[in-house]
Amino acid sequence: MATTLTIIDTDRIIEMAWEDRTPFEAIEFQFGLSEKEVIALMRTNSKPSSFKMWRKRMKGRTTKHSSLRVDGIDRFKCTMQRAVSMNKISKR
Repeated sequence: MATTLTIIDTDRIIEMAWEDRTPFEAIEFQFGLSEKEVIALMRTNSKPSSFKMWRKRMKGRTTKHSSLRVDGIDRFKCTMQRAVSMNKISKR
């Protein structure tokens, strides 16, 4: 990883990585981390069982890769998603 991430940045990257509709390209655009770097970050900041669950969930998920998405979906954020502030996950 080229830059030093703050705790807030790390928390946000982990949150974005868990979101189904946030592509890895959005994380790279906002934080400069490639997919491999996000995987490494998730491995070091998660329990082994949580990391395995995340990898199983993300493997092959078309919404996590912009190139595999259906044409016409070009946003990074779901229209139903609220703004997230300081380690608080918004609830619907």
